[in-house]
Amino acid sequence: MPAKKIDHRFSVAPMLDWTDRHCRYFLRLLSPSSVLYTEMVTTGAIIYGKGDYLAFNEQEHPVVLQLGGSDPVAMAECAKIAQERGYDEVNINVGCPSDRVKNGSFGACLMSQPHIVAKCVRAMQDVVDIPVTVKCRIGIDDMDEYADFEHFVSTVADSGCAHFIVHARKAWLKGLSPKENRDIPPLNYPRVYQLKEQHPMLKVSINGGVKTVEHTLEHLTLVDGVMMGREVYSNPCILNEVENRVYQNTTALNRADVVQKMVSYTEQQIEQGARAWHIARHMLGLFQGQAGGRIWRRYLSENGTQKDTKATLLLDALAQVLEAQTKAQEYQSSRPNL
Repeated sequence: MPAKKIDHRFSVAPMLDWTDRHCRYFLRLLSPSSVLYTEMVTTGAIIYGKGDYLAFNEQEHPVVLQLGGSDPVAMAECAKIAQERGYDEVNINVGCPSDRVKNGSFGACLMSQPHIVAKCVRAMQDVVDIPVTVKCRIGIDDMDEYADFEHFVSTVADSGCAHFIVHARKAWLKGLSPKENRDIPPLNYPRVYQLKEQHPMLKVSINGGVKTVEHTLEHLTLVDGVMMGREVYSNPCILNEVENRVYQNTTALNRADVVQKMVSYTEQQIEQGARAWHIARHMLGLFQGQAGGRIWRRYLSENGTQKDTKATLLLDALAQVLEAQTKAQEYQSSRPNL
C-alpha cells in the first residue's frame, strides 16, 4: 500500500515525557491537520522492552514515530514494526544532545557520522513504504560551519531521505545540559534557509524558537514546514490559530467542547488502567491567557493527582473557570465607560 501523503506545513515537536499518546489525543482535538510526533523511543525499548511503547489512538493521524538508534539492522526492524502498527512516518533522532543519548550512540552525536545515518535510512527504506525522515541540528561542537551541515545533509539525502527537520541551533555536546542546549546556542535560521535554497528538491522544516503563528507563516515563505514544541505545550490553543491560518480550516472546537471530549476519553482510559492525572497534566495550559486560566491550572494540580480521581475532575475545573469568566464579564460591564 502506498504511503499517505502528509502535509508537513506545521508539526508539534517530539518532547520527552510530554508528547505521549494522551497528549497527542488532546492536541489532535485542537488541530485536525498538524502532524504529531511521539516522544523519542529507542530501538532497544521496542525490541527488548516489556511495555508497549508504540501504542497510539487512531484519532492521532497523521502521527510520526521518532526513533532513537544507530544500528541499521535494529532501525530497520523497528521501522517495519512501526509501519505494521500504523504509523504514518518514522523519524530518526539526530538532534537530542543529552549524555544518555550520546552514550547510546544516537542523537546529535550522529551528525559527526553521516555515513551511519545514511546506512540507517537505506536499511529502513528497504523494508517500509512509509517515509523515513531525519531531525537534526545545524551542527555540533566545533563541527558548526555550513559546509559541515551541508555535508551531513547531502550524505544522508543520497541514501534516500527527502525530508529534514532542522533545529536551527548547534548542539554543544561538551559543557551544556540538554536544557541549556535548547536556549543557549544562538538560533541561525539563515543557515536552514540556505540549505533549502541549495537543495530545492528536499523538503526542509525548521524548528527552534518559534512561538507565534505569525512567525510560522514568515518561515513558510522560505521553507516547507515549521515545527513548534514548548509553546504548543504551554499554550495548546495556539493550534486553533494554526488550523485557521496555516491550513485555512475554520472549523475548530472551543475550549469547553475540548474539555467535554477529553472527559469521555479520560473515562475510557481510566477503565484501561490509566489515572486521570496522566491525561489532565497535559491540559494545564488549555486556558492560558484567558480569564480563569490560573484557576484551571490550580484546580487540576491540587485535585488531579490522587489515584482514584475521576474524569469529572475536568468538568469541575471547567465549572470554576466558567464562573470566573462570568464574574470577569460582569465586572467589565459594570465599569463606567470613560
